[in-house]
Formats: sequence, C-alpha cells, structure tokens
Amino acid sequence: QVPIDALFQKDEMIDVIGVTKGKGYEGVVTRWGVTRLPRKTHRGLRKVACIGAWHPARVSFTVARAGQNGYHHRTEMNKKIYKIGKSDQESHNAMTEFDRTEKDITPMGGFPHYGVVKDDYIMIRGCCVGTKKRVVTLRQS
Repeated sequence: QVPIDALFQKDEMIDVIGVTKGKGYEGVVTRWGVTRLPRKTHRGLRKVACIGAWHPARVSFTVARAGQNGYHHRTEMNKKIYKIGKSDQESHNAMTEFDRTEKDITPMGGFPHYGVVKDDYIMIRGCCVGTKKRVVTLRQS
C-alpha cells in the first residue's frame, strides 16, 4: 500500500479520471439542450425539427439524437490539492494555518451516502467526476 503523501504534495496540480454519474436513456432536449418546438407541433414537442437534408441520404453524426446520458469516461484536468489528510490523526484534523479551531473533516452525522471519513483523504479544488464511493484515478498534471 502506497501512502498518498509519497505521490502528491499540497498545492500540486493533478488530473482526476473517472466515470460520470449515469442518467440512463434521455431525449434530445435533456441530453443536448435542443430548443423545444411550439405547442401546436404535430407528433411531439421535445424533438429535433429537422435531422438533415434529403441528400446525403443518411443522418450526420453532428445531429442531436436521443440516447444514453452519463456513465461516460471523463478526465478533469488541473485540479489543485488543498490538503492531504492522514488517518492516524483521529480527530481535529481539519485545522488549517488560517483557522485554528478544533474540528473534524467529517460533518456531524457524516457525509450523505458516504458516512464518516476513516482513512487518508485528499481535498481538491472544484468538482470530482462520478458518484459517492466511485473509484477515481489521480495522476500528476
């Protein structure tokens, strides 16, 4: 087992690689943000009005279509590491040099759908791809 501080340091930039939250099969309005058609439109409102010309006699890949949304492999680049926490510091490990009040990294009652943080952790700037408890890969930028 490799400790996290052997690979990364504070204020370093990393990439986060993972699989996004799955949303299932969705239509073009939700999936691509296509404008809804007027109220009196025949055969549906939440569609693409024209999916292409007569010729070429096929649908271009650039036309918005319904299908799977989410559960895609994505890489988020250049995330700054704010803090690397150790598990051996059982309590009061959320103190910083600016805020010296004694507090824990886990909020009261634990994180929703996760629980209490018991192992080493890494705090990064911005969002992280995927759901709670989903495995992500961290690499140096």
